[in-house]
Amino acid sequence: MKIKQLNITLLFLVIVNLCLGQTVDKKIVNWYNGKKFGLHTDLAYKKLLKDKKSSTVVVAVIDSGIDIEHEDLQGKIWVNTDEIPDNGIDDDNNGYIDDIHGWNFLGNSNGENLNDVQLEVTRLYQKYEQQFAGKTEDQLTDAEKEDYQEYKQVKKEVDEIRKDSQKELNDMIESFEILEKAHKQLVEHLGRDYEYKDLKKLAKGSDMTLQAGMMIQLAAFGLSYDEFSSYKKYLEDDLNFAYNTEIYPRKLVGDNPEDFSDIGYGNNDVEGPDAGHGTHCAGIIGAIRGNDIGNDGVCNDVQIMSIRTVPNGDERDKDVALAVRYAVDNGAQIINMSFGKSYSPNKEEVIAAFRYAEEKGVLLVHAAGNEALDVDEVANYPGPQYPNMSERFTNWIEVGASTRYKKVKYKKGYFWHDGLVADFSNYGDEMVDVFAPGLEIYSTVPQSDYDVYDGTSMAAPMVSGVAALLKSYYPNLSMLEIRDIIISTTQNMDKYTAPLPGDPEVFVSFDDLCITGGIVDVYAAVELAEQRSK
Repeated sequence: MKIKQLNITLLFLVIVNLCLGQTVDKKIVNWYNGKKFGLHTDLAYKKLLKDKKSSTVVVAVIDSGIDIEHEDLQGKIWVNTDEIPDNGIDDDNNGYIDDIHGWNFLGNSNGENLNDVQLEVTRLYQKYEQQFAGKTEDQLTDAEKEDYQEYKQVKKEVDEIRKDSQKELNDMIESFEILEKAHKQLVEHLGRDYEYKDLKKLAKGSDMTLQAGMMIQLAAFGLSYDEFSSYKKYLEDDLNFAYNTEIYPRKLVGDNPEDFSDIGYGNNDVEGPDAGHGTHCAGIIGAIRGNDIGNDGVCNDVQIMSIRTVPNGDERDKDVALAVRYAVDNGAQIINMSFGKSYSPNKEEVIAAFRYAEEKGVLLVHAAGNEALDVDEVANYPGPQYPNMSERFTNWIEVGASTRYKKVKYKKGYFWHDGLVADFSNYGDEMVDVFAPGLEIYSTVPQSDYDVYDGTSMAAPMVSGVAALLKSYYPNLSMLEIRDIIISTTQNMDKYTAPLPGDPEVFVSFDDLCITGGIVDVYAAVELAEQRSK
């Protein structure tokens, strides 16, 4: 059957679904802790861990920042007890002044913060443009020719995406203006934000029939006005920041991003200006359990170290490498990394940082990415194995995103919701280890609020939470042993098939998508940890 598909620009919006102005479905809240295709977390606490004592585990979240004052994260934020707050002195001599709850590598000593930056491909274009502009290949030395080939590749990519983004933006401006006007009229008419039931009622006959009909049509594509508006901003950010070769945002930080010995830059503002993503990840790992507000984190006894490293755009290799080293040196036993990019110009320094974590027995958990790509074939950094490595890192878990749905659903020929594998998730039966819940995940966001996000970014902290849970109850187990337990106890999904991410006409089994062929299972992991800890 040939399935009618939405424009790819619309499909992007389901990757991070902000659900603004919508009532959250009660079925979504904490589904990932439940039975069926959840992690079976609640069952493990109820039946296996009820009378057991736990010890606190430190998890570093390398991300966009965390709202450390969130109501559902109180008592869950790491505190550097060797540092005296706000005295302007590096009391513990670790190179970072007043790093009470972690560090912000995207700021400066004046308290200013960097947020909107370019993608790595654009920064490479910038760099090579200065080196090769106006030159032909026959004018280059042999040593320069490899870089010149990459220059041609990144130039083509940036130029094509800028052209496509500008065309899409131009095409949607008229539609956006019409929808924006209708949206404002509906809000003014009702005196409040509207819900789908309001639109259905108004569409039956009122002064707002036309306006309500527009929004109902948009909803038929699985989109709200806010999401449509967000995509317009996404395209504008492409042109203004992500693929803009005329800016150099890093100058705000004031360091040399190519000098990995230059440390201590940044500041101690671990929240930053846009902490939604990092706060959401933190809540998945360790939001207070059983307090009847928000969501329940996977791990009950955790301290979360916030390391702000990921801007709106691609993270710098230098920031990632130093963030990993900071986490290891300051006692993190698990590092959650929900970020990634297609180019890594200083990969050797990043590899060295991962080796450092490996030597110290620290577990690295990484999100596989949201491009519906086979990461066995396509470069995705960071990753469990770099091209120059003969074997994978031993302390790494790469995570794809699963869902709460048994089967994919189409409505009137259009894709309506995912199958058991999230349609956006990257995959690979050599590079991706496991899958974990990553669709319709309700968790903490700044200002003591909660929201629903989608992404492998949500699946990774599920696994970080499981690792922390196991370490907290079975502290005698090493993180490498805990990695093995998580990998060994996944829920076997062989009997289920799902559309190949990005291609709804091809159905595959979990064995084709990850090494274990399964979804992480807390209950089974706790059972095995109990056996191995004796």
